[in-house]
Amino acid sequence: MNIKSDSRKIEQGDTFIALNYVHDGHQYIEDAINNGATKIIAEHGLYSVDTLIVNNTHDYLINYLKEIYGEYLADLKVIGMTGTNGKTTTCYLIHKALNDLGEKCAYIGTIGFYIGDKIKDLNNTTPDILDLYEMLIYAKEQGCTYVVMEVSSHALAMNRVAGLEFDYGIFSNLTRDHLDYHDTMENYLKEKLKLFSMLKNEKKAIINIDSPYFNDFCLNTNNNISYGFNTSDYQVTNYDISLKESNFIVNGDEYTTKLIGKHNIYNLLCVIAILSELGYNKEQIKEEISLLECPRGRMEKINYKNNLIIIDYAHTPDAVSNVIDSVKELNSSHIYTIIGCGGNRDKKKRPIMADIATSKSDYVIFTSDNPRFEDPNDIINDMIEKLDKTNYEIEINRVKAIIRGIQLLDKNDILLVLGKGHETYQIIGDKKIDLDDKEVVLGNI
Repeated sequence: MNIKSDSRKIEQGDTFIALNYVHDGHQYIEDAINNGATKIIAEHGLYSVDTLIVNNTHDYLINYLKEIYGEYLADLKVIGMTGTNGKTTTCYLIHKALNDLGEKCAYIGTIGFYIGDKIKDLNNTTPDILDLYEMLIYAKEQGCTYVVMEVSSHALAMNRVAGLEFDYGIFSNLTRDHLDYHDTMENYLKEKLKLFSMLKNEKKAIINIDSPYFNDFCLNTNNNISYGFNTSDYQVTNYDISLKESNFIVNGDEYTTKLIGKHNIYNLLCVIAILSELGYNKEQIKEEISLLECPRGRMEKINYKNNLIIIDYAHTPDAVSNVIDSVKELNSSHIYTIIGCGGNRDKKKRPIMADIATSKSDYVIFTSDNPRFEDPNDIINDMIEKLDKTNYEIEINRVKAIIRGIQLLDKNDILLVLGKGHETYQIIGDKKIDLDDKEVVLGNI
């Protein structure tokens, strides 16, 4: 692909398109020309190489990519999933299951770009449209017949997936998050809904019936398929969770999984629904469900003496609540939770998360997450300012907080290390400092 929006990636003979929706690409046109661009697509200006002036460069790019690559990618089956929580685990599991069953499937999302193994890390859950097309083309060239991808609300709002069509759309849930960007839940919902107007062919939408937003996602134009614990197309009627495994019954059939937690049963219901809709029989699906394991940093279990340490990415009120509720069903002696909140993000969720953590855990250690340009002390003060509980302590240093949490463990206890999951860094200011929760745990047990 020789059309690029990043002047640093320009090679001799490339076309540079000056996009104008995060940073104004026009200020990088001379850099692109110096790096070898022989054509410029812009909204204004006069330049020393072949130039095309258009009304809106982003709209032009969407139409250009669809026109040039639409037919080539037409038979690539794309599964898109949106929702506040569960996207990464569910999409990764669908990707893993399809590959295990002999279908070559790519994954695009929070933990990277995968075709079986990881190809590369990504800066955004859903990449920008040029990077996304490059991945889709690469997946097709590598023989993939499926791509499963997380579709974030930011991506939908910024038109990063505009022009794409999806064979399946999946909705998990909608709870408070990203209101620093969307401002209201109504706006957040509006962006999520866009995915379900982008379905093609059989227009299959797989929707969580237990969400209060279920009806919003049941568009009349789609073939709506429901899942959940209430009466639905894929309904769980009973389940049992232990440290070793979880068992659950869907439409009369019993499934066993290594994954723990009720929220992971929701994730697996999406896998069951997709595989069933694709024509796999129950025995094949049961076998695959029994083999699947969570991606790194999602309910990742580490045994320590007679205790269990779990690392999870939970960083929203609903996700934190779900994780703690899940481990409560394991009948441990004590639940200790290490948690913080990200800087320069929705401040209103901070006291909510602190209240959930202290209400549902025996003891909490508040620590720094990714403070970015905020003082970690200010973030924690926002969390605890109106807290009426006393079952907590504060340790700003995240490494020391994890070590402290490990020291608290006695017998049959559970330590939850929440917020960063798969991340191997901590963002302080505009720098990424090496910090991997899993490595800290393994180095101190």
